[in-house]
Amino acid sequence: MWWVVNSGFANATRGVFSIYFIKVSFYWIWEIAAVCFNLYFLMPRLLERNKVVPYILSVVLLVPLTALLITPGYYITAWVQGRAMRELWGNDATFWSLLLANPLPSVTAALTLGMTIHLARVWFKTRQHQQELEREKLETELKFLRNQFNPHFLFNTINSIFFLIHKNPTMASDSLAKFSELLRYQLYECNDREILLTRELAYLENFVELEKLRQNSNVSVDLDIHRLSGLKHSIAPFVLITFVENAFKHVSRTTGSPNWIKIGLDLAGDKLDFFVSNSTAADNRSEVIHYGGIGLANVRRRLDLLYPGAYDLFIHSSDSRFDVRLQLQLQNLIA
Repeated sequence: MWWVVNSGFANATRGVFSIYFIKVSFYWIWEIAAVCFNLYFLMPRLLERNKVVPYILSVVLLVPLTALLITPGYYITAWVQGRAMRELWGNDATFWSLLLANPLPSVTAALTLGMTIHLARVWFKTRQHQQELEREKLETELKFLRNQFNPHFLFNTINSIFFLIHKNPTMASDSLAKFSELLRYQLYECNDREILLTRELAYLENFVELEKLRQNSNVSVDLDIHRLSGLKHSIAPFVLITFVENAFKHVSRTTGSPNWIKIGLDLAGDKLDFFVSNSTAADNRSEVIHYGGIGLANVRRRLDLLYPGAYDLFIHSSDSRFDVRLQLQLQNLIA
């Protein structure tokens, strides 16, 4: 206390305050105030309401005004230190030279950084919201798919089973059991985001067997699915069936050349390898291309939502055949 009285205020504070403490405080206080004013007042009231010109003018005024409020910190620091401005800040340390050299670019950088961080957060939240909307839309589409059957498939399958009752009662009974399993699965057993792979494959096999009843005898169907009983792998419902449905829809039905569908699936660790191929003819070439365009885009969108970065889809089309191959990492399914 006695030292403060005898040495004077300037000498006492010289030992307490760093040479840059007051100046830095001015920077922090006014730049934080400017950034907050921009983020929580100007942007919500002007920029987010599409008032771009008033917002730009406000920011143009805010930058020099904040710089003007910071510059006195240099003078107060010199006064507290008891030293001349030129001694601390150089021979050309005038008010305007200091403002233009330091506070003005510093305030500009602070506002730019604050806006960048804020806009990045807004973009991230918007992207998350869009992804949530996409998932909700996808779930709605899946629910619609579960509750809707192809009327032609239903009618033709029932009709085929009806004729089998008199021709081959045993085969008719087996087909009716498969048809019942298929209906039960589609109505009751696939309401979760993921189901056991074995259940999805059983549904696929039943679908193929029933489709065989509807096909002409000149269409051969080769189904090669390795038995995966006991495995606990899961998969999103109806991911695989789309490719199989389209193979039956677009397979060639010519009389002078073989008509065929080949379906195969293998599982190595957690990686599923699924392929579907079918013969094509010139008369349904445009339909196949349509499937490879708009239809493929819809399939890819589903896979992007359910398995982002965890799948590879290969499509190859020629004059005589159409090939699809899907490789999937099952453990990466989004919950």
